[in-house]
Amino acid sequence: MTKTKTHRQFRPVGVPDVSLSGFWGKWQDAVCNSTAETLLDRCVEAGMLRAIDVDQPSPGIVIPIQPWGGTTQMFWDSDLGKSIETIAYSLYRQPNPKLEARADAIIDLYEKLQDEDGYVNAWFQRVQPERRWTNLRDHHELYCAGHLMEAAVAYYQATGKRKLLDVMIRFADYMIKVFGHGEGQLPGYCGHEEVELALVKLARVTGEKKYLDLAKFFVDERGREPHFFTDEAIRDGRDPASFIQKTYEYGQAHEPVRDQRKVVGHAVRAMYLYSGMADIATEYNDDTLTEALEALWDDLTTKQMYVTGGIGPAASNEGFTDYFDLPNDTAYAETCASVGLVFWASRMLGRGPDRRYADIMEQALYNGALPGLSIDGKTFFYDNPLESSGKHHRWIWHHCPCCPPNIARLVTSIGSYMYAAADDEIAVHLYGESKANFSLANGSEVELTQNTNYPWEGAVEFKVGLKARSTFALSLRVPEWAVGATLTINGEKVDVASHLVDGYVRLEREWTDGDRLALDLPLALRPQYANPKVRQDVGRVALMRGPLVYCAEEVDNGKDLNAIVLPRQLPSAQTSVLGDLNGAVAVDVEVMREDVSDWGSPLYRTEPAKRASAKARFVPYHLWDNREPGEMLVWVQADK
Repeated sequence: MTKTKTHRQFRPVGVPDVSLSGFWGKWQDAVCNSTAETLLDRCVEAGMLRAIDVDQPSPGIVIPIQPWGGTTQMFWDSDLGKSIETIAYSLYRQPNPKLEARADAIIDLYEKLQDEDGYVNAWFQRVQPERRWTNLRDHHELYCAGHLMEAAVAYYQATGKRKLLDVMIRFADYMIKVFGHGEGQLPGYCGHEEVELALVKLARVTGEKKYLDLAKFFVDERGREPHFFTDEAIRDGRDPASFIQKTYEYGQAHEPVRDQRKVVGHAVRAMYLYSGMADIATEYNDDTLTEALEALWDDLTTKQMYVTGGIGPAASNEGFTDYFDLPNDTAYAETCASVGLVFWASRMLGRGPDRRYADIMEQALYNGALPGLSIDGKTFFYDNPLESSGKHHRWIWHHCPCCPPNIARLVTSIGSYMYAAADDEIAVHLYGESKANFSLANGSEVELTQNTNYPWEGAVEFKVGLKARSTFALSLRVPEWAVGATLTINGEKVDVASHLVDGYVRLEREWTDGDRLALDLPLALRPQYANPKVRQDVGRVALMRGPLVYCAEEVDNGKDLNAIVLPRQLPSAQTSVLGDLNGAVAVDVEVMREDVSDWGSPLYRTEPAKRASAKARFVPYHLWDNREPGEMLVWVQADK
């Protein structure tokens, strides 16, 4: 495979420039029809609107203060921000005047809440105003601001309404005065990263480089000595050694970001930091950041990631533990963490198409993030184990409801992750039935139509729409798993291997209106074996088909799923379309199954259970717990 170094800058296409049908269209419809309104309803029920309404008395502390000195109530602005962002993206697909009016009303409340200096935060204006900017390590002020910025950009782009955008511009301008190395300024940054990537979005929509510079400041300052969090605690009269995690690794602030080589701490924070770093690397062509990010990427994906693209195995720190520590039944693998991995992977593609990032983006998207949303869009997973005894189910709401709007905003904006463009090149990172529009630097207006039943089928057809002939490059990802992939242009076969650059078929030519490409990605069922250092998966095997991880559920296979034994050589499998799971493809495999019916009463005995031939059905992991409740298993026994 050819390897190339590029300093071109690829940026994702805008959400309104991509329309989807097929697989992702169904998921977007679920969000539009149910999730977007559900998010607002449950935010209201929690008391979030009352918290930002200055015409009502302050609600005070609704959710108790925790041992770390804060409360999840401090994050409410972020939940409202992500909900508004979801609504914004949903309006592209389904105009909804009622939902838009509700979002407008919330935005009006934020405009009224904003201080004259530009500051806006419900908790630190309405509950603890004396604590503003006193504990950046724990109190999420900049994190909340970041989510409101992302909402402002999305809502402006979707509706043309500037009110929230102007609110957040004023806040960002105020931040520029507050943070820095000048007299009276704070050389600080947020304990929970997020504002970094949000400021990049604000800079791109406004064209104001000062917001990029502020994002870069936050990235550059993180972890430097003398340590800001230590000085901040002393200044605030707190013991700097006394906090809940007792390590700056929790927020990736243990050393300067360019020196970091190991992924540590809280998983979501890490993903948001690396996303911001990657954006800054793209905007400033900063090879020092890219070098650190490449090392961190390898550390995560070769030592600390589940086969599903789930990350962060531990509930205790919502994050990382030791290398190769990947328990299945107790896996935390927070939905937000996989959403964050999608964000990071997408931004790693900003310096050029490379399938080592896009393949993981796809893996985390389908198998790590998407399970967090039910097919009707009404219930959610926070954590995502790879094994369940039948007691793990989706919930309606959570005391820390970060995951529902996070997966919802990702689903409704997924078109911008599928495609990206540089001055003279279009990259297709993800496949799905869609139509995308591009404006290239040479003045060409390109419409790319993608027809496919992916991920259920591997045939992907493209039609190029042009007003006039145009020369540019089109790069199509060939996933590493797609052994034997083929491609034709207008019926003529293309030598895939000779055009492969960093895992993408790169086709630079003069294109004509109506040109057609046919890409075929074989979806062979393939076993996945874990590194033997992953003790929890020794003697086990998982199944993947295309980008999808499969699992066994009790509803199809009965109880005692651990009795299933998969043959070393996979037999030919039969596929079935499941109408009750949005037309998903199930896989039926001939297996052996341990028979415990004649085991008797002993807990232990000298002979193993007898085995008999059986058939097992596997379904896509992202769809589990959408039917009858019961056991679930990803890693089944492997025959020796």
